Amino acid sequence: LHQQAEQTCRQLVRTQEEHKCLLQATVEQAEGLEHNLRSAEAVLAERVAQLKDSQAQLSRNKLLIKDLHEENKGFAMALQVAELKQKSTEKKNKLLEEQASALKQLIGKITPASLSG
Repeated sequence: LHQQAEQTCRQLVRTQEEHKCLLQATVEQAEGLEHNLRSAEAVLAERVAQLKDSQAQLSRNKLLIKDLHEENKGFAMALQVAELKQKSTEKKNKLLEEQASALKQLIGKITPASLSG
């Protein structure tokens, strides 16, 4: 009976040590998982910050594009006005050239008549 008690005691000690080893391994595994989780959280927080910066930059770019679009409309209107003025000026210039040509012809007809008279 005494020998059986000792054997049972040794078996209990072995079982306790196995449980202790399993508990230690589980604790180490949990610590490793906790470390991995913290690392993943840090990476995610950094990525969130990057995405927020990107979103802010995108919003600024959209505003710039809108401003440029409005400015471009103004330039297009100014170009149309300038083109209309150029056409008007070209018509006036052509009319003045025709009048100058007619005056030259008239002067050419008057001058020989006055010299011969």
